[in-house]
Amino acid sequence: MFSLHKSSLILGKSLSLSSLLIIHKRFICCTSAADLVTLLSQCKCADIKHLFAAHGFMIVRGLDQNNHLLSRFIDSCSSSGFSDYAYSIFTHKSKPDVYLYNTTIKALCQTDNPLNAVILYNKIQASALRPDNYSFPFVLKAVVKLSTIELGREIHCQTVGTGLDSDVHVVAALIQMYASCKCIYDARKVFDELSLRVWNVAVWNTMVAGYAKVGDLNNARALFELMTEKNVISWTTLIAGYAQMDQPNEAITLFRRMQVENVKPDEIAMLAALSACAQLGAVELGEWIHNYIEQYGLNTIVPLNNALIDMYAKSGKIGKALQVFENMKNKSVITWTTMIAGLALHGLGREALDMFSRMERARVKPNEITFIAILSACCHVGLVELGRRYFNIMKSRYGIEPKIEQYGCMIDLLGRAGYLQEAQKLVIRMPFEANAAIWGSLLAASNIYGDVELGECALQHLIKLEPHNSGNYAILCNIYAILGRWNESGKIRKVMRDMGVKKMPGCSYIEVSKRVHEFVAGDTSHPDFDRLYQILCKINGQMKFAEHLQNEFSGVLESDVASM
Repeated sequence: MFSLHKSSLILGKSLSLSSLLIIHKRFICCTSAADLVTLLSQCKCADIKHLFAAHGFMIVRGLDQNNHLLSRFIDSCSSSGFSDYAYSIFTHKSKPDVYLYNTTIKALCQTDNPLNAVILYNKIQASALRPDNYSFPFVLKAVVKLSTIELGREIHCQTVGTGLDSDVHVVAALIQMYASCKCIYDARKVFDELSLRVWNVAVWNTMVAGYAKVGDLNNARALFELMTEKNVISWTTLIAGYAQMDQPNEAITLFRRMQVENVKPDEIAMLAALSACAQLGAVELGEWIHNYIEQYGLNTIVPLNNALIDMYAKSGKIGKALQVFENMKNKSVITWTTMIAGLALHGLGREALDMFSRMERARVKPNEITFIAILSACCHVGLVELGRRYFNIMKSRYGIEPKIEQYGCMIDLLGRAGYLQEAQKLVIRMPFEANAAIWGSLLAASNIYGDVELGECALQHLIKLEPHNSGNYAILCNIYAILGRWNESGKIRKVMRDMGVKKMPGCSYIEVSKRVHEFVAGDTSHPDFDRLYQILCKINGQMKFAEHLQNEFSGVLESDVASM
């Protein structure tokens, strides 16, 4: 535990005189424990120097022996990212109560080793104390991080032994634990046992979130519809579930229904809706959300602005994406990365690289996702040498170990540029097994440059990784056909038939009056199919007529030229 003397020495070396005076004045003004509690709440997200000062103040006045005040201080340390310091303070407390145990368990859950939270939880009963309805939710968060279902079941049994298995906070934590460990049947069993006795919207929301977490959106929706009372979290949970499971149409439909029922969306709901808009290119709805954000003064929230940049970029409005970016006062690494990726997506490779240079000048450290965007930009422009440089400085300058995604981008860059042998060597050299995306990029490169041997090798791997992806077979068939090797092309088609591989129908989306319509090749289920088909026939007829007129005009022009 840091003594006051040690804290003062650290402060004297690290803080300016003015900073010391400000901190000193704030603590001197404390005339009661209540004042100190208020001050500690303001210490959240403080740096370690302020926390040392607060701790020193408490020690001098003997306030560190007050379990309630010490709990508040430990919580402040944890919230500021100093969980180890928080735990060191706890270990020096002679007689901690269950409240202090709970606060420290909560702090340890946020560390890289949540097992320490479980170990500390086990010491509660060893100290002749009894876990309460806060102890269990906190330790179950550690179980979620550890993904140890056996430990979770053991703690569940302890909730029964303490009679807290009917407490709504404990039940919600148990449901979350079982769902996170993919034991959704057990989660539903816990939910059903409570819902027969007590109605609680938070518990219902947790169960809906549990279904969404395991991808069972049908049951999530069914439970949602059964809810007699819904709050904004109920709506947000399901909308986010649809967006995360690549069902953007359902996410947007539910978001619209949320508006109709006059439920004010929160930040998470808007983030999920913007994600769905980005997937569909539903720019009209995205613009409505943008206006809503501006209207309610939410435009200072960085994640919302990041989502707007992503939505505009993926919807084809890169100018609007840049406008949102430039108007942001505070930009995170995600902001810069999203903008770089958006520029790369639009084929603006050099502009993306210029944006990265701006990012470096702003002293924002890139992350591994930033380098995926950068390598993608190099790929769009064909800047192989620059791509190699960025790939190498990931580790040398920024200490980022390339993962399979960065290797995949580099292999794609080399393949597109025709460096097929170098790309294959990189596949062999990388410390990962190549995935379907990497072999797919090599297959595409072999198609561009007519390398049959590479194409055959890539397809052999792809048959193992994604045997029912018809596009892979089609590419190799195309390579054979271009080279006039019709027998091999026929063999590939036979393999497709024997394996039951069917060509996936194409689909497209169009947004009309803020509603997204999906059209799948061969599908006649759209309610306006007949009318749409008639209009398409008319358009087709007009195009044929226009082509006929153009051919006639060209023929007349040629005869006139010949007669001159």
